[in-house]
Amino acid sequence: MSFSHPAPFSVGLDRLDQFDDIIDVRSPSEFAEDHIPGAINCPVLDDEERARVGTLYKQVSPFDARKLGAALVSRNIARHIETHFGSKPKGWKPLIYCWRGGQRSGSMTLVLGQVGWGARRLEGGYKAFRQRVLDDLEQLPQALAFRVLCGPTGSGKTALLDVLAAEGGQVLDLEALACHRGSVLGGAAERAQPGQKAFETALWEALRTLDPARPVWVESESRRIGRLHLPGALFGRMRDGACWRVAAPLEARVDHLLERYTDLIADPAAFQLKLTRLIEQHGRERVEGWHLRVARGEWRELARELVTQHYDPAYRRGGDGLYRGVAAASVLTLASLEAPELFKIARALVQG
Repeated sequence: MSFSHPAPFSVGLDRLDQFDDIIDVRSPSEFAEDHIPGAINCPVLDDEERARVGTLYKQVSPFDARKLGAALVSRNIARHIETHFGSKPKGWKPLIYCWRGGQRSGSMTLVLGQVGWGARRLEGGYKAFRQRVLDDLEQLPQALAFRVLCGPTGSGKTALLDVLAAEGGQVLDLEALACHRGSVLGGAAERAQPGQKAFETALWEALRTLDPARPVWVESESRRIGRLHLPGALFGRMRDGACWRVAAPLEARVDHLLERYTDLIADPAAFQLKLTRLIEQHGRERVEGWHLRVARGEWRELARELVTQHYDPAYRRGGDGLYRGVAAASVLTLASLEAPELFKIARALVQG
């Protein structure tokens, strides 16, 4: 049986959307750090195997490392064909990539191609994709006009952003992409924040779908969301955006916070740990008072004090001062943060 490369063997990034599946053959840890959106991980070397081959390469010889690597890669490709690819039809077209478009992806592409599938290797691999993401994050924001929802924590900015999307507005939800609620009480309950690379890839995927002919609604964010940083070009364009200030009654904001932080209410110990981070800012006596509120289950009183003693003073000190249009912001006065009121405001914003 003779082996030959299908022509063309490799394709560029401009053809990402032309394949049935994108297969990342890097190790699970490499995949977990970041990967092309929609890719599935079918490693030809897992983390332990990759370490073994690398050690052999350095300590013995490249030849011995290649022998071991070839055996391991061959077994893993066979297993993937038996488990993942065996049911694929003859016309299946997968795109294969590794770190640099080298031997790992080349091996998988060659074998799948010999089966008869239209397999192709990504030129430059993940490294080329990563560079495309960084380049596009510099360029894509420049064509977008942002409309920024400003206001202190608990004023309903995120809820209004969700409703704007439901009403057909074009929305970039940065907190959702960062898996973080943007305040001291922190991350979303359901999952941890991604790494910086994965966050930037998610941003890239979101930005490339936006229509430059339509405004993009965002929340006012600082340059950092949790432990993640917004790319400079994106943050610069947001700072230049037109601003709308969201204003809601205190008790409505208290209700909203209680609804939004049900996961923390369900885990008082975690809530107290997050509050402890505020000792340096507010002093031990005040924070211990908040701890006591948690221990007693005095959630409404705690939420009201967090709004009046922490969030609003913090907003007055800095708030949206980074945004150049905040002084001329239009005020959105909400009678409540209930769904009918939010939809009424969102509808007016989208139609206006």
